[in-house]
Amino acid sequence: MLREGRWEDTALAARDGQIVAVGEELEALAGPETVVEELDGRWVLPAFHDSHVHPIQAGLEMNQCDLTGLSTLEGYLDAIGSYAAANPGRAWVTGGGWSMDSFPGGVPSAEPLDRLLPDRPVFLPNRDHHSAWVNSRALELAGIDAATPDPGDGRIERDSAGRPTGALHEGAMALVGSLVPAPTPRDLTEALLTAQRHLHSVGIVGWQDALVGAGLGMPDSLPTYVAANDSGVLTAKVVLAQWWDRDRGLEQLPELIERRALAAQVGLDAASVKLMQDGVCETHTAAMLDPYLDSHGHLTDNRGLSFIPAEALATYVAALEANGFQAHIHALGDRAVRDSLDAIEHARAANGASGLRHHLAHVQVVDAADVPRFAALEVTANIQPLWACLDEAVEVLTLPFLAPAARDQQYVFGSLLRTGARIACGSDWPVSDPAPLLGMHVAVNRRSPDQPADATPLLPEEALTVAEALAGYTTGTAYLNRREGSTGRIESGYAADLVVVDHDILGDDTTVLGRTRVTNTYVDGREVHRR
Repeated sequence: MLREGRWEDTALAARDGQIVAVGEELEALAGPETVVEELDGRWVLPAFHDSHVHPIQAGLEMNQCDLTGLSTLEGYLDAIGSYAAANPGRAWVTGGGWSMDSFPGGVPSAEPLDRLLPDRPVFLPNRDHHSAWVNSRALELAGIDAATPDPGDGRIERDSAGRPTGALHEGAMALVGSLVPAPTPRDLTEALLTAQRHLHSVGIVGWQDALVGAGLGMPDSLPTYVAANDSGVLTAKVVLAQWWDRDRGLEQLPELIERRALAAQVGLDAASVKLMQDGVCETHTAAMLDPYLDSHGHLTDNRGLSFIPAEALATYVAALEANGFQAHIHALGDRAVRDSLDAIEHARAANGASGLRHHLAHVQVVDAADVPRFAALEVTANIQPLWACLDEAVEVLTLPFLAPAARDQQYVFGSLLRTGARIACGSDWPVSDPAPLLGMHVAVNRRSPDQPADATPLLPEEALTVAEALAGYTTGTAYLNRREGSTGRIESGYAADLVVVDHDILGDDTTVLGRTRVTNTYVDGREVHRR
């Protein structure tokens, strides 16, 4: 058992899915059918929960042309060519997972894809799903040329003559993505099961799916979850965040209420709603208070995109709260964070204390004046710790283009906790690796697990302790998902949701986090992963 940052007790017992005892000597509880697991120097932790993840999207990519784990153009082209050759019957080459820092300026070109596949359309979203890499055939099928205007919520990458070059950002992705054949119900079920196996393998037993509904090119996955739950193959504990269509308004609220009721009939929680307020810093679409800089350090007139006007966001959040929905808001830039906090403040004023657990996801840049507002408004910071380091995406594609004040407010996890805010930890997978132990490593060390111990950390004063980071992946997300009384702790009466790891992560060496691996995962006492 964890007490004051250290482990005590040497055994625990579980029966009928619950922890029934934790202590030193529990042999007397064993019966003839008791299964005994000897740890042999391994350690037990509360199982992890992911506060913001896209499992079906990730599973689809794993089952298609999966570029995650690769980092060079040559590697990408080899994988794309191999997938295309192995799947000649698929009209489109789809999948994704490329990284922006693999390309000059973070932007790929259609030209190498054209050489590889001149006649077969290619549509490959990147890891953060805010951009897509396409070939000329895909652009041709979509009718995109120099005369095609940028959509209001996106941008077509162009050359000096205005011709599209093969990268589409934000809403522009849909110009091609809408032509890609939709996955079948069987594809979606297989994707969910592929993702669930992987998440269990890194110790995750529950999550909040951050996009359930038809949005960002994804089909509605609510039927997939319902069918998986009915058939018993859904072993994880999930909360479904329904997608808020930013092109519509309050007229969609009755549909969300109806879908919530449908999910509840089969024991699923769909009482969260995901609103996407801005983009990402790397493509200069995150909504910022100060303008972005150009490559020479000069001010531009670009402050990013607000997908929902601030006044409308306040109206929507108040209406959602009045109808019992938790608001799950993508807010990455400091202006998006402020607008989102203002919206929740408006909702609180309109509706009174609701007890609903609203949260802002990503919060990459938070203005210093807004940090204490999280605690004051009882808003949880839904953080993705793996991003909080000086990797190439931050050093090359982000920091040089941000105003100085914003550079000093990157991933301010420590400040949020010191002002009394709650945090919950997630991965945004497939944007980044879902392994909580890797995320904890960065939260504590503010360095990537791949970086040496003497590498420069990102704002080290914003680091968390190991116990704080562990809480973000256990009690913090359990609270966010309204499960704090049943999971996330190793205590009698709680679910036997457990992971076994091969190192003591609470020792003095915090770099051990990046080397620690999960060997066993249990949901309600049932083993769902063994390495």
